[in-house]
Amino acid sequence: MTAFSLPQNSKIVKGNFYKDKTGSKNLKTVNVYRWSPDDGKNPRIDTFEVDMDNCGPKVLDILFKIKNEIDSSLTFRRSCAHGVCGSCAMNVDGVNTLSCIKSHNDIKGELNIYPLPHLKVIKDLIGDLSNLYRQYESIQPWLKTSKTNAEKNEILQSQEDRSKLDGYYECILCACCSTSCPSYWWNGEKYLGPAVLLQAYRWISDSRDEEKKERLKKVADELKLYRCHTIMNCANSCPKGLNPAKAIGSIKKMLATS
Repeated sequence: MTAFSLPQNSKIVKGNFYKDKTGSKNLKTVNVYRWSPDDGKNPRIDTFEVDMDNCGPKVLDILFKIKNEIDSSLTFRRSCAHGVCGSCAMNVDGVNTLSCIKSHNDIKGELNIYPLPHLKVIKDLIGDLSNLYRQYESIQPWLKTSKTNAEKNEILQSQEDRSKLDGYYECILCACCSTSCPSYWWNGEKYLGPAVLLQAYRWISDSRDEEKKERLKKVADELKLYRCHTIMNCANSCPKGLNPAKAIGSIKKMLATS
């Protein structure tokens, strides 16, 4: 039997324990993944006792409380705090989600917080999304039209055509879906993944765009598109309730029938 082992410096070790100093009787134990590129140490899991009597209702509120009151070195992304920007995407209690809309009251017992899986970690809870952004750029996510002076005039669209974009334009590129997809884990350099393919379909199905055939041709590749095996992790993990698998299936159907 073949034996596999992780590099020594990649093994997660037990980290620091921060005991509550407030005397609160309403405590929640929070385990947080920590890693810094600056100290050369193994990643670790730090454990915090957090006073929940003086904490907001969301997981992001807990992270703010830890950073502001317990350990200021904790690093994570956040911006709007209203589920619109996708900045605070991370793995909470084993599920990819937005920490600003995830209620910690939904999680009984200890709370475990990790960065999005299968990404290079920049620091602590921040994953490197550079590859996903390059892939997003490759589908050219902007309106292509030959109309002159179109930038100065409104390009009309019927309500029926506009409704075809529902369920696709709402994507905020948080990467929860792509980082939950096994096909993306193993083929992330070439497979575009659920998030980018959903965005590709959004432009393919836009009635105002004149490059539908070229867009389909651009994604019609065994690795770019057909690495999707309809596992459905993407739809299950999307915090906006979207269905990237449906968009990918629609692209495949267009290619098969065109």
